[in-house]
Amino acid sequence: MLGALRIRNYRLFASGQVVSNVGTWMQRIAQDWLVLELSGKDPVALGIAASLQFLPTLFLTLWAGVLADRVDKRKLLILVQIGMAICALVLGLLNVSGLVELWQVYLLCLVFGVFTAFDPPVRQSFVAEMVGREHLANAVALNSSTFNFARILGPAIAGVMIIWTGTGWVFLVNAASTLAVITGLFRMNPAELYRSPVSASRRGQLRAGLRYVKGRPDIVAVLVLVFCVSTFAFTFFTTLAIAAANVFHREADGYGLLSTLLAVGSFSGALLAVRRSTRRRPGLTLLVVAGFSFGLLEVLAGVMPTYLTFGLALIPCGLAMMTFMNTANSTIQLSVAPEMRGRVMALYMLVFIGGNPVGAPMTGWLAAEFGGRSPFIVGGLIAAVCTAVCGWILARRGGIRMRTRLPWTRRVRPAVTAELASVD
Repeated sequence: MLGALRIRNYRLFASGQVVSNVGTWMQRIAQDWLVLELSGKDPVALGIAASLQFLPTLFLTLWAGVLADRVDKRKLLILVQIGMAICALVLGLLNVSGLVELWQVYLLCLVFGVFTAFDPPVRQSFVAEMVGREHLANAVALNSSTFNFARILGPAIAGVMIIWTGTGWVFLVNAASTLAVITGLFRMNPAELYRSPVSASRRGQLRAGLRYVKGRPDIVAVLVLVFCVSTFAFTFFTTLAIAAANVFHREADGYGLLSTLLAVGSFSGALLAVRRSTRRRPGLTLLVVAGFSFGLLEVLAGVMPTYLTFGLALIPCGLAMMTFMNTANSTIQLSVAPEMRGRVMALYMLVFIGGNPVGAPMTGWLAAEFGGRSPFIVGGLIAAVCTAVCGWILARRGGIRMRTRLPWTRRVRPAVTAELASVD
């Protein structure tokens, strides 16, 4: 289950990610709470901040994938991490000094979004260069585990820090945590990387990547599912803060606890993904089942009557969410040609994150007009319906095969087993 960690370069990367991800989740909690404080707990303002942070993804992520296929991914990651650290440092200093205003938070969300538009496609495609194809599925699952382990610690620490010190020091801690990733990237041995073929610098590379995806119906199916589910149901960055403040009337520590409970489920789903990575490759059937289950579980969480039952309902919701996310990521990474990995992963991150400029304002509007529970109910229903429709289309086209193994087939003759399999 820990095969990828035997590789030194990946160990350096993963250890730095643990520290940095804790800081990242701390900043997300602090940023949401700061926007609520500066706006008088206006859910629309929270949606605007989220939209500005994700807006650059729409315009830059695909070009980031082209750049990832052209240049040294390790050096590009170092530059991106430095830029993200500077954004956190500036916001922290403005906040601690008492000079911060809402428009400054909006501006820094936009600048931070420029760097985050480059980070995911480059980082995702760099994983394959650190571990090679043999340990790729295991490394993807381990990345999810470290990310969600940090998601458990980060919000809890941030909630307590905000109560004790205010939001400003949380941003400064995140800026310092980014140094762990940068240090690990500098300490790597480039000679031990499994370099992907470098694309020559010529015109039409972006169109070539899009044509490649167009010719792969399996990849298109995954991208459609990811877009539908992520746009309307992966809105926890705004919905949890709204639920904590406006529905259950809790402070920052209450918001941090909700994020932690969601992360407990996500971490459990990530650990299950690590275990699955040692047995078999992920498939479209698991992707559809996980997406449909996640939608229903989010609706269930939205109708929970109390703060405690709502928080407990987030645990299975997080498990299904992480199963869906990890299955989609692994399916794409393992099925794409190495020379196209940067561009395809950029397109994947575009459909995964790019819907947030639509989903975040919709979430804020729903919460303002129909109450803080409505984004969970509406988003979950849309995700479940879209996943069911996509699953039905894939089943009709043969993309999903429902296999039913009869208990006596293991003891019959091989010829009969083969005949049963063909009928199945």
